[in-house]
Amino acid sequence: MLKQVTTSVSIAVLLMSAPLITSIATAQAKPASEATASKNLNNLLINVKSMSADFSQSTKTAKSTNRSFSGTMVMQRPNNFRWHTTGNAEQLVIADGHTLWIYDKDLQQATRQSVNSQMGDTPALLLSGDPAKIAANFKVTQPDVNKNYYVLQPKSSNANFKSLSLSFSHGNPVMMVLNDNLGQTTNIKFSNVKRNMNVEASQFTFSPPKGVDVIDQ
Repeated sequence: MLKQVTTSVSIAVLLMSAPLITSIATAQAKPASEATASKNLNNLLINVKSMSADFSQSTKTAKSTNRSFSGTMVMQRPNNFRWHTTGNAEQLVIADGHTLWIYDKDLQQATRQSVNSQMGDTPALLLSGDPAKIAANFKVTQPDVNKNYYVLQPKSSNANFKSLSLSFSHGNPVMMVLNDNLGQTTNIKFSNVKRNMNVEASQFTFSPPKGVDVIDQ
C-alpha cells in the first residue's frame, strides 16, 4: 500500500516539474552549503506548524505511463497528518502522532504501522515531523541560495525513494517532486494553502470501518 502512498503521498508527499528544476539549476545559480541549506529548510518548516491544502498529483512510471490523483491534506505538528486521495482510487492516510493508518477503500483494507518507523521514508510525513531531525536523515541541498527550493536525499539505504524536492512560496510549501526506487516520478502541487490555523483533533483519528481487514506492519 505504501507504494501508492509513496506515489500518492509522496510525501510522498511530489512536486516539482522538470522545467522548474532545469530553470533553477542555471549556471548563474549559487548553491548554498549543505549546512546552510539544512538551516534554511529547517527555518521554513518550523514556521509551518499546521497546514491544510488541496493537492493535485501526477505520477509518471518508468514505462511512461501517467496517473493523476487529487484530494485534500491537513497536517499539524508533531506528527499529525491526514492525506485523502479522492476519485476512483480513494485512499486515506492518517497519522495521529503515534500510529500511521493507510486505508484503501476499494481493497477494504487498512494497514497500521508506527509513525516512527515511517518518518524516514514516507515523504509526506516530513511536513508534520520534527524539522531538527531532517539533517540527520537526509542530505539537503539548495541549488540556488536565493530560491526556496530544496532537494533531499535519504541517508538510509532502506529508504524507498531516491530524492525529494520541496519548493516554498511566501513561506508555504507549494510543490514537491519524488523520484522513487521503482523509476517513478511523482509531482504534487498544493493549492488553497492555509497555514498555522487551528485543526480539530478528530482530523487525525481513524477507526477501520466494519468488515475492513486490518494489517499490522
